[in-house]
Amino acid sequence: MTVSLPLVVVLGFVAWGAVRFLGVRVWIVVLIALFGFWLSRTFLAPAIESGTRSGVSVINGSHT
Repeated sequence: MTVSLPLVVVLGFVAWGAVRFLGVRVWIVVLIALFGFWLSRTFLAPAIESGTRSGVSVINGSHT
């Protein structure tokens, strides 16, 4: 059985776990999320997206 989760859901669980179990303050998580939105409007966005896609494909392996 294959389960497909969007990366944003996985990152949401990581953020929730950091707040819940590691004691990270909520405002830090919000600040990092806002930084991500700001960064998506810069010239670095295509490089970040391709790097993320490459990393996810390496983790998932090739499905042919």
